[in-house]
Amino acid sequence: MSLGRRAALAAVPLVLALISPLTPAHADDTDPEALVNALNAIFGANPGKRAAHTHGFCVKGSFVPTDEAAKFSKAPHLTGRGPWPVVGRFSMGGGNPLAPNGQKDNVRALAIHIDLGDGNQTDMVLISAPIFAAKTPAKFLELLQTVATKDKDKIGDFFAANPESTRQKAWLEARPVPASYATVSYHGVHTFTLTNAEGQNQIIKWKLVPKAGEIGISDEEAKGKDPDFYKPELTERLAKGPVEFEMTAILGEPGDALDDPTVLWPEERKSAAIGTLTIGALEDDKVCDTNMFDPTNVVDGIAGPENDGIFLIRSPAYAVSFSRRNQ
Repeated sequence: MSLGRRAALAAVPLVLALISPLTPAHADDTDPEALVNALNAIFGANPGKRAAHTHGFCVKGSFVPTDEAAKFSKAPHLTGRGPWPVVGRFSMGGGNPLAPNGQKDNVRALAIHIDLGDGNQTDMVLISAPIFAAKTPAKFLELLQTVATKDKDKIGDFFAANPESTRQKAWLEARPVPASYATVSYHGVHTFTLTNAEGQNQIIKWKLVPKAGEIGISDEEAKGKDPDFYKPELTERLAKGPVEFEMTAILGEPGDALDDPTVLWPEERKSAAIGTLTIGALEDDKVCDTNMFDPTNVVDGIAGPENDGIFLIRSPAYAVSFSRRNQ
């Protein structure tokens, strides 16, 4: 689409209508509703709340592109001067509405809508690990259903048979607990293709790097914190000034896997500075709940992966969750 999907997705019938045409595009036949059911089986069905990334809060800010951004993409927010208004949401992974902020092996997430004007927007969804927990929707469903059994032997057997699903947890546990939502990098686990005005293409993965630096706390410090310390910490931080992230595009190379979000790209990859994301204040949570943060909602000049089943199932699965929490 040339501009972002229209922002108004609040009507449940419209969201449900999105599910049908998108489902056949999946790399397998996994039912997006089954994924939401599997999440509910683990964390419970929490009326009025998201099935995943349940524990979070809304923020607002802006995005300004660098001059270099236009070399890679003709997307309007990367070629225009800005600032472009942003609504975002920080959250913890999983479906626990009380997920403790100090949980080391859980991802932190940042999802954003970039307002392109005239009711149009484009979205980004990033997490605090550069890899996802499963390589296909079928494997993700199997993982969720296995965890829901709470049978340690079955869970162990699953990870033994699917070692790629151990990578995200291992990556998180090898690093300290982030001290703040503002002091951790956020990664896009999927590949995207950027196309500039001359028709040149570049495979990339997104990354947001905190300008305050990556700062963590020890496991002991995390245990001594209030389970919900991130929101008051960010509130106090924002009272002193805005939080900024450098948006970068990690540049892909020939031979990179484009359809497997469990594959970790080498850390020494070159990257390009694309812009600055500024978070200036908290926002009413209702603003973030009026529609979905959908990473498949891209604009002309940015294309998602064609054969990445996890990427393709996100929109219909989010639509199921969205429709349920708005009933």
